Amino acid sequence: MTHPNEIHQISWQDVTIEIRYCKAWLSEDASGYNTAHLEIEAIEPKRARLPLSETGYKSHFCQHAEILQHGGSVAYVTAWLDHDAQSRDWQAYFENSKQTDLFDLL
Repeated sequence: MTHPNEIHQISWQDVTIEIRYCKAWLSEDASGYNTAHLEIEAIEPKRARLPLSETGYKSHFCQHAEILQHGGSVAYVTAWLDHDAQSRDWQAYFENSKQTDLFDLL
């Protein structure tokens, strides 16, 4: 089965991220529930670590209505990244990644 996608690219903290979004990954049920699917992938640098995925790739299922409440897939993913970037783990990783490694200088 082919699932049509919206495809967007954003730049977030010097990482280019591709967002692929399908608002109706599964057929709508009788209650109007649409299972949507998001794929989030760091493409430059390739598979760079993100606060929501150490591998630089995330597959996420949710309700289409949830995406709409946030203003669309780009706004949803950006808010998710910004939220998770406030964690202590991400802050420590981000600070360490800015420091030059002594062994890189040799």
